[in-house]
Amino acid sequence: MILLSVLSAFILAMAAGAALAGDKIGVIEPQTVLSQHPKMPQVKKQIQAMLQKKQEEAKAAIEKETDNEKKAEIYQTKKNEAAAEEQKLMAPILKDMDQAIRNVAKAKGLTVVIDVAQALMGGVDITNDVIAELKRTAVN
Repeated sequence: MILLSVLSAFILAMAAGAALAGDKIGVIEPQTVLSQHPKMPQVKKQIQAMLQKKQEEAKAAIEKETDNEKKAEIYQTKKNEAAAEEQKLMAPILKDMDQAIRNVAKAKGLTVVIDVAQALMGGVDITNDVIAELKRTAVN
């Protein structure tokens, strides 16, 4: 959920400064690009391991506690910690994705790139080009 919000904000931010007249619009499927990032399987494993650890920590702490209010507080704290760590783990991938989108948009002369889900019609689909750019630059 957090990831989708970040991706949507990220893609819409690229479009924010563009003027309406004469724009060449690109569209992208951010989830597809994200799933094809060369580092995503490794990061996904790290996230799953971290979530498992946080869940175990929360369970152990909650079992020791008798006060329901404190149990809820422990749960919320662990949930917030997990979200922050997930963002930290995803940051390099999102940065790579941002750069790949910018590179492809520049090469294609696009002034605006938006999530395909936000486009009513039209636009140049650059999803596969961005995936190719990510794979090309991941070698470096």
